[in-house]
Amino acid sequence: MNSIADIRKDYKLRSFSENEAATNPFEQFTSWFNEAVESNIDEVNAMTLATVNGKGKPSARIVLLKGVCESGFTFYTNYQSHKAKEMGENNNVALVFFWKELERQIRIEGTVKKASEDVSDTYFNSRPEESRIGAWSSPQSEVIASREILEKNVAEIKNRFAGKEIARPDFWGGYTVEPVLFEFWQGRSNRLHDRIEYAHDKNTWIKRRLAP
Repeated sequence: MNSIADIRKDYKLRSFSENEAATNPFEQFTSWFNEAVESNIDEVNAMTLATVNGKGKPSARIVLLKGVCESGFTFYTNYQSHKAKEMGENNNVALVFFWKELERQIRIEGTVKKASEDVSDTYFNSRPEESRIGAWSSPQSEVIASREILEKNVAEIKNRFAGKEIARPDFWGGYTVEPVLFEFWQGRSNRLHDRIEYAHDKNTWIKRRLAP
């Protein structure tokens, strides 16, 4: 078995300069995201969400981006989950997208708030039936005795909503991350990567290069 310290890759696919970077970071995100979609990357909308609780303890997990506009990046979860409780204690969060096939990474820092009920309802109603049932059935992040608990909950929820519309539970919905900082990272050879940062200042975005 090779040493972990010996595992490395030299990035050579592309470069990224200040002149190439859009003036607005949302435009740059859209450009890179569309390239990733066109590259048929699996789960292209998967992103790491990092949160911090009221005591300053961080945690991170993968969630799925489900919407992006000038107001921010939206994802959905159980409002009683571990991450939701942390976001309720501290609304500062970070997101990371990593597309290894393109040797690219995007970091985003900002604050998070709940999406409107209308936005959450619209997305929930667009989900497959089994996913809507799953949202009702899982006491997310709670300790459960066995897998059978979930299966029992699913059976009960299916019975409850048989022949009826599966409405969104009030404990489930969306969050939107409003960015104050973006960093676009393009892997380069010999670890001399290209890093372009956008920092929000007085209603404008300041674009600058960072050392790798």
